[in-house]
Amino acid sequence: MTPSPSIAVLGLGLIGGSLLRRLADRDAVGYDADEATRAAAQAAGLQVAGSVAEAVADRDLIVVAVPLPAVGDLLADVDGSAGPRALLTDVVSVMAPVQALAAERIPRLRLVAGHPMAGTERSGFAASDPRLFDGAAWPLALEHDTDVAGWLAVADLVTAIGARVVPCTAAGHDAAVALVSHLPHVLAASLAAAAAGDPLARTLAAGSFRDATRVAATRPELTAAMSEANSGALLAALDDARHRITDAAARLVDGRGLTEFFTTAYEMRSRWPDRSAVDIEIDPGADNLRARLLELGGAGGYVVAVDDVLRCRRPG
Repeated sequence: MTPSPSIAVLGLGLIGGSLLRRLADRDAVGYDADEATRAAAQAAGLQVAGSVAEAVADRDLIVVAVPLPAVGDLLADVDGSAGPRALLTDVVSVMAPVQALAAERIPRLRLVAGHPMAGTERSGFAASDPRLFDGAAWPLALEHDTDVAGWLAVADLVTAIGARVVPCTAAGHDAAVALVSHLPHVLAASLAAAAAGDPLARTLAAGSFRDATRVAATRPELTAAMSEANSGALLAALDDARHRITDAAARLVDGRGLTEFFTTAYEMRSRWPDRSAVDIEIDPGADNLRARLLELGGAGGYVVAVDDVLRCRRPG
C-alpha cells in the first residue's frame, strides 16, 4: 500500500479549513495569511504553520485553497520553499486560470487542478466542516501533459475523504461550472436585487425565493472573483439564459403559454441527481487510461476509490 502523503493546506477558509479538519488524523499542516484564522485553527486542535515556507517544507502534496486573486503571489512563495518532488493541487473554482498561473509562477512542480463542488454561501474558518466533502463531486483536471501518477495520488486522497473524483479537462470543467455555479450566482443576485426595493415583495418572499437566492448571500468579492475569472464561459451561459428568458416573454406576448417552457426544466430537475449507476473498474496501468477516464467523466461518471483498480460509477 502506498504511504499516505504529507500534506500542506494553504488557506483555511471554508474549503481549506474543512479539508484540514477532515485530514486531522493525517500528517497535515495548514497555513493562512490571517493571524486570527491561524489562531482559530490551532484552537480547534489542528496543526498550523507560521509561514508558507514552514508549511510546505518537505511536504508531498500542497493544496492551494485561496481565492483566485491571491493564487499567483502564493505560488511564488511556494516556489521558494517546496521540495522538488512536491505535487500541487488546488480547490479554486476555475481551472484554466490556475493552470496558467502555475505554468508561469511554479513550472517545476506537477499540478493537478481541482475543484470540490461543496461550497456554501458561508465563508471563513468558522464555517468549515470536516463532513463538507461527503459525497461531493470533486473534478480533477486530466490534460494531455498531466502527470498520471500525480493525478492518481490526488484522486486517492480525494476519494479517501469521501468525495467522488470526476475526470475532466480544465476547459470542460470551466464551461460546466459556468452553467451550474457561476450562472446561478448571477441569477440569484438578479432575483435578490429585483426584490430589494419592494418591501411588500420581501415580506411575501417564501420558499421559492429563499431557495433561488441562497447563494446571493455569498460574500460579493468571492462571487465576483470566480465569475470574472471564468468570463468567457459565463458570457456563453448568460447568452443562453437570455435567450430562454426572451423566449418566455415571447410566449406570454403571443399567447403560446409557458407549459412547454417549464416542461424541459421540470424533466431535467426531476431526474437530477441521477440515482441510477453502474459499477465499473478501470485498470490504472492501462495504456488508454487518460482517454478512458475522460470518457467516464464526460458521460457523467466518477471514481469512488483508487486501489489496485479504479472503482468507478457511471450513469446506468
